[in-house]
Amino acid sequence: MKFSIALILLISVIILIPELVSGMDNINPEIPLEPMIISGLVLVIVYVLIAFDLIHRTLAALLGASTILFISTTLGAFNKNYQILSFNDAIDAIDFNVVFLLMGMMIIVAIMRGTGVFQWTAYKSYELAKGDIWRLTIILMIVTAVLSALLDNVTTILLLTPVTIEIALILRINPWALIFPEIMASNIGGTATLIGDPPNILIGSSSGLSFNAFLFNLGPIALITLLALIGMMYFFFSKEYKKNKNNNVPELLKRLKREYKIENQALLNQCLIVLGFVIVLFFLHDELKMEPSIAAMTGAMILLLISRTHIGEMLDEVEWPTLVFFMMLFIIVGAAEKNGLIPAIAEIVVQISGKDPTSTIVIVIWISGIMSAIVDNIPFTASMIPVVEYLNQVIPGIDPNILWWALALGADFGGNATIIGASSNIVAAGIAERSGYAIRFKDFIKIGMPVAIVSMILSTAYLLIRY
Repeated sequence: MKFSIALILLISVIILIPELVSGMDNINPEIPLEPMIISGLVLVIVYVLIAFDLIHRTLAALLGASTILFISTTLGAFNKNYQILSFNDAIDAIDFNVVFLLMGMMIIVAIMRGTGVFQWTAYKSYELAKGDIWRLTIILMIVTAVLSALLDNVTTILLLTPVTIEIALILRINPWALIFPEIMASNIGGTATLIGDPPNILIGSSSGLSFNAFLFNLGPIALITLLALIGMMYFFFSKEYKKNKNNNVPELLKRLKREYKIENQALLNQCLIVLGFVIVLFFLHDELKMEPSIAAMTGAMILLLISRTHIGEMLDEVEWPTLVFFMMLFIIVGAAEKNGLIPAIAEIVVQISGKDPTSTIVIVIWISGIMSAIVDNIPFTASMIPVVEYLNQVIPGIDPNILWWALALGADFGGNATIIGASSNIVAAGIAERSGYAIRFKDFIKIGMPVAIVSMILSTAYLLIRY
């Protein structure tokens, strides 16, 4: 039934295109509007399918990308105005650096899981919190934020989400009460550094801003927002945090120590050495001109060789639906960008701002936040970089770096609003679903949207006061 609804929606797009175009020809007859309309409607329909949980998000993205390519190669063969995206352009639109980074880290995490380190970490975290679930949540949020700043938020989520689910099962609480705070903390912590969040990597590469520049300018607001997040998470999940008040903590700790221990110390040592090597490569990726995905794939390859783990078993541990979702989403957004939809939206920023520095800062940060909630913040950031470069040239008297900070804060914090807003959200949702605790779009937005709005308000005030 749900698939039928999706199919009817997409067929309707094709049928309605001629009527829509006929009413818009007077805008600019030299530019074909069909590709922009089709790519825009497909993007909206895919978003609706995901938002209302009509079909699985991976199937929705696959349906959208397939529709764009199908129209391009069928109707496009007879009318060039329907050539939305060629197959080669679709391949180019996929950011394989992100895909291979995720795949490499998924393999590393899967091998580490076999050592028992995640279960052991669950026990140690509970021991450090002395049985208090709320204190445990704060510890997990701080650890997540710090690791996301030093590594990146996607890698951190890959490492910690299995631990989080393990802890929740031990404590017999809803895993969401620990997963959501970690997701939000990962995006906030990742904002603080150049390598913490993929949009920051894109911005740093284009602007030439250093690791220290990101840390000095975005670190303070990331810390402030993290403190606000802690209070908001207690508001949302206080009932869960108040559970197990009467547990016999010493007895539980004894059981956890007995049951959750390191199963293979030698393999764990190998994993930690390789992981450390990968982290060093992450820090040196700019100097080495090495994409982060190469570091992750190299680490995965080394671990597979030295651990003699069966390759088939490890590939079964890869979240393939998540990777396919990313690839299809890149194609859909790539079509919207190629046909002028996203650049057209970005151009509105220039017109509305009136070249006023204060207005421009506010518009960039909020447009970035809103759009990053609608589409993944990686392709959106890539499309906004030329706009910011242009604004830096035409806005008189503006600090040349402040708009880069506005873009970074908007993209990173806005990504917390929806399940598809940031890569780490999608990865965490995939792991949770695989463990039997699927996070639906509407469930995520109830928590993520308020967090994103508060974060955006704080970051807007921060930029306006500081600059």
